[in-house]
Amino acid sequence: MGSLHAALALAWRCGGCAALWVGLIASTDVLAQGLAPAALVAAGVPAVPATPEASPPALVDAPAPPPVSGARRAAQRSSIDLLADVDGAEEVDDADVQPSETGLASWYGPGFHKRRTASGERFDMHALTAAHRTLPFGTLVCVRSQATGRGVVVRINDRGPHVANRVLDLSRGAALALGMGGLGLKPVDVFPLGSGEDTCPPKRPE
Repeated sequence: MGSLHAALALAWRCGGCAALWVGLIASTDVLAQGLAPAALVAAGVPAVPATPEASPPALVDAPAPPPVSGARRAAQRSSIDLLADVDGAEEVDDADVQPSETGLASWYGPGFHKRRTASGERFDMHALTAAHRTLPFGTLVCVRSQATGRGVVVRINDRGPHVANRVLDLSRGAALALGMGGLGLKPVDVFPLGSGEDTCPPKRPE
């Protein structure tokens, strides 16, 4: 250890002895591993600050995805439906629905008000009902007047008409809704309604 101190001191004093200094530094690197920092400073070796080890980056949990709102879920479902259409699913336009029957309709009112119908319920001339020859009681159908273009959903609760060449007998309330109150017999279109449907299909373009 003493010889190392002497050699270092000699090299330090010999400012122009570059080769000697480089050689001593190389030897010092090996020997200095066993020297304490105080001994290195006493020997004239500049202290080199230790580089702190880089700490690994902290793990950050990925934020949870935001909840899908009802509007966004609906938009996603709409997108899926559109894709299904592109893949070949055929949409049926309500305007393309064909009437199941076309013919003349009449109406009945005050003379039958409160009387029993074929279904057993009492006839209410103000309700939106109709008489049909074969449709089951309780069936909903859309009736559209060819004269006025108006449509109304009626419930079948009676049997009729009992006159040939007619497809429906409407209650007075249904006839008024169609604008047929004072028209007597007029042609109508009858559209079947599926389960859960309670509105008429759009009017076909002229």
